[in-house]
Amino acid sequence: MPTYHDDDVQYDYDLFVIGGGSGGVRGARMAAATGAKVALAEEYRYGGTCVIRGCVPKKLFSYASHFHEEFEDAAGFGWSVGDSSFDWKTLITNKDKEIDRLEDIYKGILKNANVTRYDGRAVLEDRHTVRVGDQTFTANKILLAPGGHVVFPEGKGWEHAISSNEAFHLDELPKRVIVYGGGYIAVEFAGIFNGLGSDVTQVYRGDALLRGFDRDVREFLGTEMAKKGIALELNLTIENIEKTDGGLEVTYSDGRKVEVDAVFAATGRKPNVEGLGLEKAGVELNSRDAIKVDEFSQTTAKNIYAVGDVTDRINLTPVAIQEAMAFVDTAFKGKPRAMDHHNVATAVFSHPPVCTVGLSEEQALDRYSDVDVYQSSFRPMKHTLSGRDERALMKLIVEKHGKKVVGLHMVGADSPEIVQGFAVAIKAGATKDMFDATVGIHPTAAEEFVTMREPVKK
Repeated sequence: MPTYHDDDVQYDYDLFVIGGGSGGVRGARMAAATGAKVALAEEYRYGGTCVIRGCVPKKLFSYASHFHEEFEDAAGFGWSVGDSSFDWKTLITNKDKEIDRLEDIYKGILKNANVTRYDGRAVLEDRHTVRVGDQTFTANKILLAPGGHVVFPEGKGWEHAISSNEAFHLDELPKRVIVYGGGYIAVEFAGIFNGLGSDVTQVYRGDALLRGFDRDVREFLGTEMAKKGIALELNLTIENIEKTDGGLEVTYSDGRKVEVDAVFAATGRKPNVEGLGLEKAGVELNSRDAIKVDEFSQTTAKNIYAVGDVTDRINLTPVAIQEAMAFVDTAFKGKPRAMDHHNVATAVFSHPPVCTVGLSEEQALDRYSDVDVYQSSFRPMKHTLSGRDERALMKLIVEKHGKKVVGLHMVGADSPEIVQGFAVAIKAGATKDMFDATVGIHPTAAEEFVTMREPVKK
């Protein structure tokens, strides 16, 4: 097919995508399906952060870390479970096999869509030119989806620390771990290491985990994590890390010194914009050093678009995929569409997991004149026989005047599976009356969301 033309110029490709993660691959495949001639370049591995060193291996590790509790809980249900042991190397080997399989699937998706693949680092030479190694290509449109990267804290000794990148490839499970940070990755890996048998301390500079989440959720999660044996050190920072014969000596901001085998840094990520050639193409950054885009993911260079973590909007894989699909509708199907970033559900695979959609109580109070809060905390039915001291939290935030449910939050087992369905209702604008009119599925934890009748007094 002929390539697109712009000012009577013929280009090598209609679209060149930089980045082989979920957003980039989806954009390339969907654009190619319209008949466009598409190429994609990836400098590392296909699948992006989520598949290679993020969501997928993290979830596999999370599954692994829950089994010790399952073995213990079985006794209350009449099962006798023999001696059990955990082998780290087996988990790593099996995880690697699965990641290799998924990467092959991503490569196959591109091949089947007739997307030309270039394995190497791509940089912009100008608005329409991309260089990969010693090759240059021209494209009518360019999609930037290079993702983000781990950022280590500033200070002494952080070269001795590991991040989520290294954690998936450690030779052995560290016996004593400090997890530094309070966000998604920090609470998830604190639970993983703890569940697999490590002695875990989580250090965070704030007064509660998961900054930006509902306050009740944050405090409830901290309590439940502590029950599982994770030592929480809040309102504290790490001042120095020194390598010793026995491991690592960590100095806290209050002067205490502790020795551990590993320090896991989970203090943030930044967009991959350095060395991308953005200035040559006229692509500007915003105040957060992310690529500046409009609601249609268009950058300040009119033929260049960007999706995913490099734009630092909502850094979730499904969001990057939706942004990519909206980009294709806009740029290749003649149907301009902006991805709706409101009421995006998000899950934290902590122990126990957290899932939420919509506004926190604090956000709702800032936005609306009056809100009702419905809240329930209970012991899940499973633990009436297991004997485990674990509770779940469910919370609804309702705008009082129109009775619209504007926030839904859960901490507890299966919360991501439960909230996914409720996210559709929140997206559709469901009211509390609709929740009340819905018959619950009994006996389940999920039915609690449709049986809470009286708002709590706050």
